[in-house]
Amino acid sequence: MNELLIIADPHLMKECSAWLENLARERRLSEHTLDAYERDTRQFLTFMTGHLGGPTTLRDIEALRPADFRAFLAARRKEGSGARSVARNLAGIRSFLRHLEKKGLVNAAGAGAVRSPKQPKSLPKPLSDRQAITVVSNEAQLHDEPWIAARDAAVMTLLYGCGLRISEALELTPADIRTSTTTLRITGKGNKTRLVPLLTIVFEAVEKYRALCPFHLDEGEPLFRGARGGKLQPAIIQRAMQKLRSAFGLPETATPHALRHSFATHLLAGGGDLRTIQELLGHASLSTTQVYTGVDASRLLEVYDRAHPRA
Repeated sequence: MNELLIIADPHLMKECSAWLENLARERRLSEHTLDAYERDTRQFLTFMTGHLGGPTTLRDIEALRPADFRAFLAARRKEGSGARSVARNLAGIRSFLRHLEKKGLVNAAGAGAVRSPKQPKSLPKPLSDRQAITVVSNEAQLHDEPWIAARDAAVMTLLYGCGLRISEALELTPADIRTSTTTLRITGKGNKTRLVPLLTIVFEAVEKYRALCPFHLDEGEPLFRGARGGKLQPAIIQRAMQKLRSAFGLPETATPHALRHSFATHLLAGGGDLRTIQELLGHASLSTTQVYTGVDASRLLEVYDRAHPRA
């Protein structure tokens, strides 16, 4: 928030900090989301400083018209931001303005009159069954240290076998997976809890890592550790997947999160119903899960075009 010392007056800077603290405390947003909101607001206030010719004040915010917001969005597009980034920029700014309105500091109706950019329709890009099975196998891991290879395989098996987000997998503790465990209790986005079946093959992958891990794994501490014993960071798994992409000729879309997409797509292709998949993924809305029907349909069309005699 240091740049706000230049791009906003002290009162507005203080309110921006209070808004972010409120998001962290009451809405329990992730650190990644908070960083994005802070960045969105900083970019907006930086633009407004140049647009208005001086540090932005609450009075400036009050006086903003739809044309001012459109000018900011146009500047972001000119800098190369895509529709999704620009829409997120606007969402972050609106959240901040709502905070100011609730406190009676401004009436920021101008932002509400601006439409978010239309989002391009894009489908999740899952791995094929064979690719996913290869990626999560212990034999495919490229690290020379056996316990690290087992660790990476265990994490990726959790992503594919349970449909976890990488952050959810790395938040697990030894107490979450015991010998008698048949389901995982996962706390996901919005602090929502869901139950996910623990497949035997997933349990075995985790147990293999535990047996080889050189660090003592206390019940309440992180299950997955870095090379020096600290909590494993997502970037380590992302780099491991990057090496697998190179070694096995996988597409750039083969990321750790693609294993979660693969989990949902392969369940749907195998006859799973949308409601169950929605619950397993922890989606708040069924419409979010329905995107996987498009993935499955596109695969069916590919098979049809390739195999049907009259295609």
